[in-house]
Amino acid sequence: MAEPLISIVVPVYCEEQNVPLLVAEMAEKLPDLDYELILIDDGSDDGTVAAAKKARAEDARVVLVQLRRNFGQTAAMSAGFDAARGKYIVYMDGDLQTDPADIPRLLERLLEDDLDMVNGWRKDRQDASLSRNFPSKIANALIRSSTNVRMHDYGCPMKLMRADVAKNLRIYGEQHRFLPALASMYGAKIGEEVVTHRARQFGESKYGIGRTVRVLVDLLLVLFFQRFTDRPLQLFGPAGLISLAAGMFIDIWLTMDKIIFGADLASRPMLHLGSLLIVTGILLFGIGLMLEMQARTYYEATGRKHYSVRDEE
Repeated sequence: MAEPLISIVVPVYCEEQNVPLLVAEMAEKLPDLDYELILIDDGSDDGTVAAAKKARAEDARVVLVQLRRNFGQTAAMSAGFDAARGKYIVYMDGDLQTDPADIPRLLERLLEDDLDMVNGWRKDRQDASLSRNFPSKIANALIRSSTNVRMHDYGCPMKLMRADVAKNLRIYGEQHRFLPALASMYGAKIGEEVVTHRARQFGESKYGIGRTVRVLVDLLLVLFFQRFTDRPLQLFGPAGLISLAAGMFIDIWLTMDKIIFGADLASRPMLHLGSLLIVTGILLFGIGLMLEMQARTYYEATGRKHYSVRDEE
């Protein structure tokens, strides 16, 4: 079977009513586009799988990947990237809130500006302000202020990427929201394009304020990977040296106080604080050194490069 130009990856979870509508809309709005539609069933317990199998029987462009259980959106996205065969990969949700008609425009923008990723921007969102819009604004503000990637809508469920970029991303937890930041770490050139956003017709949203907390935890992990993944000693080393210097200063000061003024050190809690800071400093520096050695061992053992080549002529 010939490889398609575009692989459209759509994770679905309990979207029984949306699947046939999604497949039909793809065929209607993308008649001239060479694509495959990869539906990733993330452990649905309704008729989603049956609907997807029926769609596959009616349209050869539909591919169904069934996960054994509900692994979450990020895992489903990663499974879709692995299964994709196209030169370009589109990611979008299966809730019909994004419009497939925007895909050719995203591809045109990527090719015209020689980008590696085009991230959608739901400029006119149709979500409930408290359950979706408000948490999303909080998450976007935090990501924007913490990373070097300036986007309006990091969590937009429509993105188009070159296949080599998508397949080299390693995502876990709730990190699907951080694709632009993770792609930037890979060296990708990223743009943003306004896309259509529509109100949900069927099913229920799986997002909410509680999910924002998990996003915050993953944000800390992404920041660590972005800045220190191949040089952890630069994080733990300075922290350890500062702690060590502070502890030594306290203990030297207390020792001089004992020698000059005869102070009773046994009753001074600062002595214990100084000793604790010295030990903490040594431990932090040792952890940084150990992680640095592990990072170097990882790159040498796996042959994985800490750089990426965009093109070679």
